[in-house]
Amino acid sequence: MYIKNFEHNRIVKLEDQIRFEKGRIVSKSLVQRHDMTLTLFAFDQKEGLSTHASVGDAMVNVLVGRAEVIIDGVKHEISEGQTIVMPANVPHAVTAITPYKMLLTVIKPEADQHVCQCG
Repeated sequence: MYIKNFEHNRIVKLEDQIRFEKGRIVSKSLVQRHDMTLTLFAFDQKEGLSTHASVGDAMVNVLVGRAEVIIDGVKHEISEGQTIVMPANVPHAVTAITPYKMLLTVIKPEADQHVCQCG
């Protein structure tokens, strides 16, 4: 299986696949590969990830609640049903305004990229 920690052949609501915990950020890895990760997160209110950068593009899909996303110093308020992309190598941070759940997809450069020196 490529997608782990997830029941296959069954219709589910993503938001029900992870639970809030008081004062914590909870994560559940669904895909962990060298070129891609897919992770569910549940943030309690006011919990957050401090400023950092990723080697890949990080796409946030909000499942429940609202959060402040800061990308390269610009603040965005994002809520249920909305999506934002945090570009690779650009500093970003996420803080829950309300209890907040998201699906995070990170697409990274392929490790084996090379140019053919044919001929």
